[in-house]
Amino acid sequence: MIFIILDTLKKRLILLNILIKFQFLHIIFLYKTINEGDYMNLKFFKKYISVIVMIITITNYQMFTTINVNATEKKIIYLTFDDGPAGKVTKDILDILKKNSVPATFFLIGDQIKGQEDLIKRMYAEGHSLGLHSMSHKKNRLYSSNESFLKEMLNAQEAINSIVGIKPTILRFPFGCNNNYYKISQSMVDLLHQNNLKIYDWNTDSGDGANPNASPSLFIKNSRSDKDCVLLLMHCAYMSKNSVKALPDIIKYYKDNGYEFKAIDENTPEEFHFMKK
Repeated sequence: MIFIILDTLKKRLILLNILIKFQFLHIIFLYKTINEGDYMNLKFFKKYISVIVMIITITNYQMFTTINVNATEKKIIYLTFDDGPAGKVTKDILDILKKNSVPATFFLIGDQIKGQEDLIKRMYAEGHSLGLHSMSHKKNRLYSSNESFLKEMLNAQEAINSIVGIKPTILRFPFGCNNNYYKISQSMVDLLHQNNLKIYDWNTDSGDGANPNASPSLFIKNSRSDKDCVLLLMHCAYMSKNSVKALPDIIKYYKDNGYEFKAIDENTPEEFHFMKK
């Protein structure tokens, strides 16, 4: 990003320099053609000089305003992990995040929390966001009705609250809000919003959910994006061992490309869309 800005600055300075030189030569030419004592030509000459100075001033202002705006823009990456807590895999992911000093968001399955309370406490203590991913992660239970879906999310919310004393308001639909079993509806969105819940799908998929045993190099490749705001889907399930292997290189890629790592919170714009019927 910085190199692009500097290159743009260099090109604009060259063009500005050419413009100034051209106008300077033009001024000299006009000056030489003004007859001594010719009031009208002298008046025109002074106006011409004023216009040229104004053009150069405006060009400079626009150039540096544009550069300053671009220099302050920051690309953002939200690392998100579904299907935890899951023992050693989740612990290893937390270790990598801590080592690299980056936050993430964990969408948790309520039925898996019992006996793994320490992992939830650690996530919260280390500055990660906790999100809802239902109690059961079972399609037939979740998507039988809007009310069934809401009940699972609220039960998961209470399970997390009983451990760390907060009620998460961010959620992710198991299998995404548009899957082979269900397509999100306006009535579902309205119901969730009435209960102060916000929806977060993803815009970049590592592929580790559909194919957890695939090569870590594939997850690394799939995870790379140049979007200004990346919501990356990953998993910390029991079968996500190769996700652990891929994670350091994924973090390195986004650090090398100047991204800021953030955890999703209630102020993060929602990420979902309706399917066309």
